[in-house]
Amino acid sequence: MGTSTAYGGPGGETPLVPSWLGDADIAGAPAAPPGDGAVPNGQPPADGAVPPVPPNRPPIPKTADPQRFSGARNSFTRFAGSGGSDRVNLGRAVSRYVSTSAGGARQAAQRMGASRGAGARLLGFLADAQARGVREALRALDLESLAGRPLTEIFVGLADYVCPGASTVDEGIAREAYIETIVELASEGLTDLTTFTPDQMQTVFELYATHAIEARICNDIGTKAVTMPVDTQAAHRVEQQLRDFIRGGVSDALTRARAETPNLTPERIQGFVDALYESAFAILQTLGNAEADQ
Repeated sequence: MGTSTAYGGPGGETPLVPSWLGDADIAGAPAAPPGDGAVPNGQPPADGAVPPVPPNRPPIPKTADPQRFSGARNSFTRFAGSGGSDRVNLGRAVSRYVSTSAGGARQAAQRMGASRGAGARLLGFLADAQARGVREALRALDLESLAGRPLTEIFVGLADYVCPGASTVDEGIAREAYIETIVELASEGLTDLTTFTPDQMQTVFELYATHAIEARICNDIGTKAVTMPVDTQAAHRVEQQLRDFIRGGVSDALTRARAETPNLTPERIQGFVDALYESAFAILQTLGNAEADQ
C-alpha cells in the first residue's frame, strides 16, 4: 500500500524462506553413496578399509502449501470490501498471514531480510549520532557535507547507505519503507536530529519497521489479487487501519525490546533488530487472533 511495491504475490509453491538456503546447488547434487562402506559394485574394499562418508548435504526444501496465502488473502479482501470497518477480518488476515502464509513469527521475520539489514543500519546511525554527535556520525559515512542540513535532507542523503540495493522485491520493500518513513518525519514532529531523544529514535525505527512489515504483507498476499474499494476515502481508511494495526504491534515489540536491552551497543544492534521483527510478528498474530475472536 502507499508507495509499496505491488505484484501478484509469490507463487503458492514457493518455499517459505527460499532465499536463506546455502550457495550449494543442492537440487543438482549427485546422490550420496551408501553409508555402509560399500563401493559402487556393492563389494567392500579389498583392504577392509571403510571409505570416508561424504558430509551430509542440506535437504531440498519441501514445496510449500500452494494454498497457504488464500486464507489471509480472502480475509483481507473482506476487510477491504468493508471500507476498513471489518476489524474481525483485519485480525484474521494478519493472524493467518503470520501463522499460515509465512509459517510462524520466526519465518515471517526471516522474510524481512533486506528490511532487517536496513533497520539495523538506520538504528546504528541514530545511536551513533546521539552518542558522538550528528557531524561525527555523518563523517564516519563520508557524508559530513549533510551536517546542519534539515532532517529530511539528511535522511535522503543516507538512503544509499541504509538501503544499498533495490534490484529485488525484498530490497525494494526495504527502500520504499525508508522513503515512506522520510515522508512521515515532519508529521511526527521529528525535525532536528541534533536534539533527538531515545524516544524519538524509537519513533523513527517504529515508522520504518511498520512500513516494511506492511509492504511485506501486502506483497505476499498479492495486492493485485485483492479488490480495494473504488472510493478513495474508503481505500485510505483500509490502508490506515492496517498501518495502525501493524504499528501497534511494532510499538509493543519495541517497548519490550528496550526494557530487555536498555544499553544497545553497536555489536548488539543487528541481533536486537532481528529479535524485534520476530517479536513484532508474534504480537501481531496475537492481536489478530484477539480481533478475530470478538
